[in-house]
Amino acid sequence: MSHSASTESLRPGAGKPSPRFELLTFGDELLLGLTPNTHLTWIGAELGRRGVQLARNVTLNDEAAAIAAQFRESWARAEVIITTGGLGPTCDDNTREAVAGVLGQRLVFDPAIEHAITERFARFGRQLTPTANNRKQAYRFERGEVLPNANGTAPGLWVEQEGRVLVMLPGPPNELRPIFTEQVLPRLAARGLLTSGEAYVQIRTAGVGESLLETRLQPVFDRHPGLGLSYCAHLGQVDCRISSPDGRYQMDALQNIAQACATSLGEDFVCFGHASLVKVVGDQIRAQGHTLAVAESCSGGLLANSFADLRGAAKFFQGGIVSYSNEAKMLLLDCPECLLSQHGAVSAECAVAMAGGVAEQLGADYGLAITGFSGPAGGTGENPVGTIFLGLQAPGGVWSKKLTYPGPRSAVKERAVTAAIDWLRREVFQEARQAAGPAAN
Repeated sequence: MSHSASTESLRPGAGKPSPRFELLTFGDELLLGLTPNTHLTWIGAELGRRGVQLARNVTLNDEAAAIAAQFRESWARAEVIITTGGLGPTCDDNTREAVAGVLGQRLVFDPAIEHAITERFARFGRQLTPTANNRKQAYRFERGEVLPNANGTAPGLWVEQEGRVLVMLPGPPNELRPIFTEQVLPRLAARGLLTSGEAYVQIRTAGVGESLLETRLQPVFDRHPGLGLSYCAHLGQVDCRISSPDGRYQMDALQNIAQACATSLGEDFVCFGHASLVKVVGDQIRAQGHTLAVAESCSGGLLANSFADLRGAAKFFQGGIVSYSNEAKMLLLDCPECLLSQHGAVSAECAVAMAGGVAEQLGADYGLAITGFSGPAGGTGENPVGTIFLGLQAPGGVWSKKLTYPGPRSAVKERAVTAAIDWLRREVFQEARQAAGPAAN
């Protein structure tokens, strides 16, 4: 959830009215639930960083009449319209044609687009002559520009008409996102429709709830009236964005305010900006020249995948072991059978044994382990469903931690992984401070 302490949206510039942005996402697969609408969340976040809040998102099917009717309405009320999908080669890709009719523009064949399609086919060993439906993608607006697509055959399209901007993007995320970040955002910034850099400073925190975070930061904010404040809670994490809606605070002033907030939060402060929790801890482990290995039971590989997703993870991440059964814990992690018989697989003792075992087996400085009852079945009177035990072996010692998370299985697993990574982060940074000596504390 999120809320704002200011009713005024972030603005591209002080004293300027906020341009209205609308997003139209096209595709039967979105409405049928076959594909999640990630374009809304991703584009909304990218625009939000630049001081713009989407006024509306409308998702429609692929019917040309529906596309034309909705585009006509949006074109009449918004300064910037972004569309996604419907630029492909098949019969249900009608967006380009429907929009052209509303704009009163002809679609003209562009040999340069056809050449780009042919070159792409050649790189992948396909026929060198595009088929008729592929050539459909080589049409652009007669009074518009092409946004080259390095990852697909359908280019994006850019139109400026009647004081408005139209941006049309292909549907696949791996094609849309590079076009948007590398071409669309710079063009919009150059026209003063959004800020050239981020319009706010974000503080990323972990281990503290949304309401408590606001309480702890309010004394800092009370000294600076007129700030725009927004809180966004994730599972185990909360972000706070600080902006200046009326322009009274420059970016350096906002950064100083954010630094005061970070100082007051201590270990609950993760970073400024958008780096993930796992990236923050991964970067620190690398900086120390240490290595990490993980062992999991109930989280089923989510913890290992969090680290494996990081670019350059091989420089510090030794690997992970998913040991769901007791037999696997004994065989792969050298957990003693007597320990499992006496304390059970969901226990502090087992978590510690798993952490130590994976560090030993994979030759790592840090061993991090998760075991628990993620539900919906399982659990005991002492350890009901949602009980999680974490184990951590580090150069400075070995510990366990017990947590309880009510909720569905997927949420319990995700919260357990977040809690484990955050615990590791705190220990890694604590050991770094101790190694640096008194001056770092």
